[in-house]
Amino acid sequence: MASVKKDDRLTSSQSFMCVGFAGFFSKTFTSPLEVVKIKSQVGTFHCKRGFLQSFLLIYQNEGLRGFWKGNLASCLRLIPYTAVHLTTYKKLVHLHMDELGFISQWRAILAGGLAGAVAALTTYPLEVAETRLIAQNCRQPVYMGVVHTISKIYRNEGLLALYRGFSLTLLGAIPFSIGCYAVHMNLDKLWQEPSFRFTPLQNFINGCLAAGVAQTLSYPFETVKRKMQAQSARLPHLGGVDVHFTGMMDCFIQVVKNKGVLSLWNGLTANTIKVVPYFGLLFTCFEMCKQVSLYRNGYIVSPLSYKLTPGVDQSLGPSELEEAKRYLKNRDFGSSLGKC
Repeated sequence: MASVKKDDRLTSSQSFMCVGFAGFFSKTFTSPLEVVKIKSQVGTFHCKRGFLQSFLLIYQNEGLRGFWKGNLASCLRLIPYTAVHLTTYKKLVHLHMDELGFISQWRAILAGGLAGAVAALTTYPLEVAETRLIAQNCRQPVYMGVVHTISKIYRNEGLLALYRGFSLTLLGAIPFSIGCYAVHMNLDKLWQEPSFRFTPLQNFINGCLAAGVAQTLSYPFETVKRKMQAQSARLPHLGGVDVHFTGMMDCFIQVVKNKGVLSLWNGLTANTIKVVPYFGLLFTCFEMCKQVSLYRNGYIVSPLSYKLTPGVDQSLGPSELEEAKRYLKNRDFGSSLGKC
């Protein structure tokens, strides 16, 4: 899956801020597609006439704000998810490195999958809240916000309801990782050149391609997970789910039996269309935020370009660069005193 490239010229807080800003903006912009996708996965009446009709039905029944239901929960999930994912990933990579600090691509992808599972466990209640908020009609709401959703689910259905379907996150990570690995293993054949020569545009295309293939392979697991998150005996129409089931395996069986195998990929069109603008905005917003940070740190001459500041060692970290500046300033000050 595509990810932003780490730059040692940024502080940890700046990197975190850049990732958070890029994630918030890209998720908010593509929220309408996410709403259509999740409604299609759950099986609400909006999705029964196809991709384009889903937008019209949501607008007619809920208005424009219906396209941004659950977006706050999705955005709030970014911060702890990113922090836990990065911390866990670094620890797992360090464990699998050899004496020279090298790690194979397969092990790196596996480490990414395991780190993602740990991060998903930490933030899973927010994902359940997002699904419930999207599945309901915002003009006749059962839940009034993120905190209200989580607290009401906990009070009425118990703690386990906030983790219903989590096992499917782990199962879905297997085909997702395989998809990522298969794409990355064949990129040199696709472009007919080694990966270290890829341009930023090629890396962007690679990220979108890997995300598209990986998400398609793991999509049936996410569809069943969304149905399990949405279904509740305490909600009108059992939460709007189009099949009734008693557990994970029964959900798979009922979906295939009543809706057909291809219904496990309901909403895939919206999900696939979302990939390009989501990652495009993610990279663009990250780079904009990164340029501002690099300018503040003194590495580039303007926040609007990547033109390097003359005489600045780009290999130094922010703290090292500040220390070097202080040293040069004090040395120049001492020299001027000696001339007096």
